[in-house]
Amino acid sequence: MRALLSVSDKRGIVEFARALVGLGFEIVSTGGTAEALRQGGVPVVPIEQVTGFPEMMDGRVKTLHPKVHGGLLARRGHAGDAKALKEHDITPIDLVAVNLYPFRQTIAKPETTFEQAIEHIDIGGPSMLRSAAKNHESVLVVVDPDDYPKVIARLREGSLTPGESPGSPGLRRELAAKVFAHTAAYDATIADYLTRSGEALPATLTLILERRQALRYGENPHQRAALYATDEARGIRELVQHHGKELSFNNLLDVDAAVAALAPWDDRPACVIIKHTTPCGIALGATPAEAYTRALDTDRTSAFGSVIAFNTVVDRAAAEAMRDLFVEVVVAPRYHDDALAVYREKKNLRVVELPLPRPTAEPAWDFKRIRGGFLVQDRFHYGGEAEEARWKVVTKRAPSGVEWRDLRFAWAAVATVKSNAILLAKAEAAIGIGAGQMSRVDASFLAVHKARQQGFDPAGAALASDAFFPFRDGVDEAAAAGVAAIIQPGGSVRDAEVIAAADERGLAMVFTGVRQFRH
Repeated sequence: MRALLSVSDKRGIVEFARALVGLGFEIVSTGGTAEALRQGGVPVVPIEQVTGFPEMMDGRVKTLHPKVHGGLLARRGHAGDAKALKEHDITPIDLVAVNLYPFRQTIAKPETTFEQAIEHIDIGGPSMLRSAAKNHESVLVVVDPDDYPKVIARLREGSLTPGESPGSPGLRRELAAKVFAHTAAYDATIADYLTRSGEALPATLTLILERRQALRYGENPHQRAALYATDEARGIRELVQHHGKELSFNNLLDVDAAVAALAPWDDRPACVIIKHTTPCGIALGATPAEAYTRALDTDRTSAFGSVIAFNTVVDRAAAEAMRDLFVEVVVAPRYHDDALAVYREKKNLRVVELPLPRPTAEPAWDFKRIRGGFLVQDRFHYGGEAEEARWKVVTKRAPSGVEWRDLRFAWAAVATVKSNAILLAKAEAAIGIGAGQMSRVDASFLAVHKARQQGFDPAGAALASDAFFPFRDGVDEAAAAGVAAIIQPGGSVRDAEVIAAADERGLAMVFTGVRQFRH
């Protein structure tokens, strides 16, 4: 029996090879893997002894040879294949353990050049894996080091006898399917790298998704669900849960919405409270505890059963401030140990550590699922000072210094509120939010209503609208409540009427030129 081992990820390979030798396998290996096995005391037949050719071209060519692929693809019990093996002196290969050059890890390093990336495209590895996986009824193929113990155990019990009819086609097929999923993801990563462009959407996009965990159910108890992750930096695969019950499908949706809502702020403590993927409270503060208290004041009723996120390390004072509120999940990039101790007093509270997203120069896509396809768009991110340079005061009265401060906050905060969205702000905290309404005037009415419901006076507040006012009625609604300044994209055919309404009421109005819809 012959096994071919050639791996970049050398976890457990020496132990695996020793176990194979103990089961009667001859080990054939290449390059660095062969050297690692020799150092581990495992007898190895070098690949060049099998092929009759030395490794060449800096290792680019070493396994692309009929003596290798003939041994992998020969069907046991097939007279023609058996004749070809004998005629060309090819020894069948019964087991293959291969994993590929670390292309994904290589391109993740900022210093990697294009030439270095290209050299980490594996050719021989995927070829061997695909050959073995195609012939999996005769060849065991292992691409994941975590599967080594399972394979050895089944070989020892005799249920995976190599070179004969499969004792367990289930596992053989499972391992083969894993190979094709692995090589498909590998090729998709390469294709994505080669087609990266800041100017256009590529002709094809391939999603690489790895199942991270099964979930108890989806949005509703009768729906099956699981969490799948991409390899995106600062993405959901970096989530660490410190405490509490298993995260649910809806928890994860709200966690994602929460970290996105905090992205505009990295220089001051900020807190957002999320219900049904939209903020019901958001504020800045001098400390995490103050930011939380001010965010909670936005809408104390809706905050019950929420997801609460911070953009900074959470200390004990912030954790103590949350004692009296029922919270599903708390999210932050880091926690002090004494804060975790407070949170652990609540048995079911889920405490999650997750880095905040940051804008990147590389193109990043957002996907929305529709039946039979995906809608793909550039990922939205708050423009900050660069965007603000294009803002334009369109009313006779310009905002005061205090109004400018609150307009900046409101415009950043409204970006993750569901459309139609209106947000009222005072002193860099939301005091009223109108979300998900079918008309913008209703969103304005709701934001004012919510502010008054929580004891806030809208007089003097700044108002942000995620899209333009199609009619003056939304401005009239805000002005009647005493709103002092408005920030909105502009671009309506009735902009002149809307500006006139603001001038009549003495409001300041700023056009940003950028829409922030969130459906």
